[in-house]
Amino acid sequence: MPASPATAGPQLQIAVFIDFENIALGLRDASAPFEVRRILDRLLEKGKVIVKVAYADWNRFRSHTQSLHENGIELIEIPRRESTGKNSADIRLVVDAMDLSWSKEHIDTFVIVSGDSDFSPLVAKLKENGKHVIGLGMKKSTSPLLANACDEFIYYENLEHGIEPAEANAKPAHDRDAAFRLLGDTVRALQRENFEVIQASLVKDTMKRKRPAFSEAALGYGSFSELLEEAQEAGIVTLRKDERSGTYMVTGVASERRRRPRSPRA
Repeated sequence: MPASPATAGPQLQIAVFIDFENIALGLRDASAPFEVRRILDRLLEKGKVIVKVAYADWNRFRSHTQSLHENGIELIEIPRRESTGKNSADIRLVVDAMDLSWSKEHIDTFVIVSGDSDFSPLVAKLKENGKHVIGLGMKKSTSPLLANACDEFIYYENLEHGIEPAEANAKPAHDRDAAFRLLGDTVRALQRENFEVIQASLVKDTMKRKRPAFSEAALGYGSFSELLEEAQEAGIVTLRKDERSGTYMVTGVASERRRRPRSPRA
């Protein structure tokens, strides 16, 4: 059986399958653009994302392809529905997911990004094969049948927004305030995943998965512990030192997302 996401054992090995046609249905009345980074950030809090695939007639969704490419998602071209039938993308996604389930035993978690109830049999079969299944979809285009079939279902609208585009392009390793926001978001995410003990090493590993460019050394700290200590002084987190190992554990996090800027380190 795959490791439970609620324990602090080995990190999940994740495959993501995106039914973009269904996501587009939920986007019709959305007030903000679709951000695939929000989805990936949430999943990186759970483990390592190994496979990322999206299915659609991309001639219809060209405005979204650049963002998907930039986030390393493989785009599978599905011909127009008029010529191949309504469920062509669904069928290809199901075939690929089941093939991966059988051929890659180390992948223990499958994420189906869709709200289409037609995927309920796929979810059931993946669970029969011992896989942990997470569903993720838009509220307006998600069937309760699919949501209830998954081990866990996440609504896109409930995902936290990531850092602003200007910040994302600006090397967060040189921005202490952005690093503190990333730290706070990461600790809140681990609390949400029911980690009973949040060790400093777990926090750092999760931050690195979410933002690979993160480096405490580039911020002027001699160690990650020094960053945590200053974050505690700033009221971002609370810490407790393990008497046996001498390492920090994070025991709490501030609810506010934004803090007043601190003066640069000398």
